[in-house]
Amino acid sequence: VQLQASGGGLVQPGGSLRLSCAASTFRSDIYAIGWFRQAPGKEREGVSCITSNDGSTYYSDSVKGRFTVSRDIAKNTVYLQMNSLKPEDTAVYYCASDSRGLSQCFIHRGVGPRDDYDYWGQGTQVTVSS
Repeated sequence: VQLQASGGGLVQPGGSLRLSCAASTFRSDIYAIGWFRQAPGKEREGVSCITSNDGSTYYSDSVKGRFTVSRDIAKNTVYLQMNSLKPEDTAVYYCASDSRGLSQCFIHRGVGPRDDYDYWGQGTQVTVSS
């Protein structure tokens, strides 16, 4: 599985960005797609995920109500719409896939830790600053 994240950039506080994660395969090879972020000096944290079988979505408390994850099956792409961005959202954002069906996301328990996901994209920088 190959993943390609894109869509990052510089945005003012309160602004919006949409990230994309294009997967080389979908459906049978991927059970869930997760979005993670890592700010300088901090641990990589999960922010959202979506399951492949039924499209269930999950969010961390820090982004709930502001971020929306969605998918376009025909395009093998998952999106992360980020609204009302804050300076603390500044980070490198990664998408990752669960190809084993073992993630917390796939069993409907939330985003889960990074170890739940076995394939990772290269990351895209999001900077929220005035």
